[in-house]
Amino acid sequence: MKITRTVLMEKAKAMGLKGLSKKRKHELIHAIQLAEGNSDCFGRIPNCGIEDCMFREECI
Repeated sequence: MKITRTVLMEKAKAMGLKGLSKKRKHELIHAIQLAEGNSDCFGRIPNCGIEDCMFREECI
C-alpha cells in the first residue's frame, strides 16, 4: 500500500515535526525516520532487514 503525502504530513504533525510542508515525500519519510530514532535509510539501501518499518513496502 502506498503511503500518501497527506498521511505523512499527519504523522509528522502528530510527532511535533514542523517546517515540512514544502518537503518532498522522501524528505518527509527521512524526517519521520530520524524522529523515531531510526536511520533515514528510505530508498538508500538495497537490502533492508527492518521488518516492522512502515515504509518498507514502498522502499524496497
